[in-house]
Amino acid sequence: MSTFFDLKLTVQAEHIDILKHVNNVVYVQWMQDVASAHIEALGLGLAQYLELKHAMVAVEHHVQYRKAALLGDEIVLRTWLHDINTLYSFRQYAFYRAKDKSLLFTGSTKWACIEMASGRSKRMSPTFIQAYQPLSEEINPFDFGNLD
Repeated sequence: MSTFFDLKLTVQAEHIDILKHVNNVVYVQWMQDVASAHIEALGLGLAQYLELKHAMVAVEHHVQYRKAALLGDEIVLRTWLHDINTLYSFRQYAFYRAKDKSLLFTGSTKWACIEMASGRSKRMSPTFIQAYQPLSEEINPFDFGNLD
């Protein structure tokens, strides 16, 4: 079992669209960014992918935009692993505004393990399975009360 992972950022001008809020595509990029930071923190990032010759790739995203994020907002990108089997891991996300704990975005991604040389599906190695443990059921990732 594992815990959630948080990455803080401040909304910049390049994140804003013509409607003066964070562009929808930016949230998907942030999903990738926080997932990458999380796997690095778990000790199974790009360097290990290259060494092991297999990697996890996104095969399916589900997103829900709940409230707008605006220029200058401090946002917390939260992610956690929800489930795992020998071919797939399932990751969830909750992004919220730090000052008022407003939930801005939720999402999930299905990740597939592939052999890097061929791009074909591959069963996850024990190294991957050990690192990618689901969030403990005792932890509520939507409890934003214990923040800095």
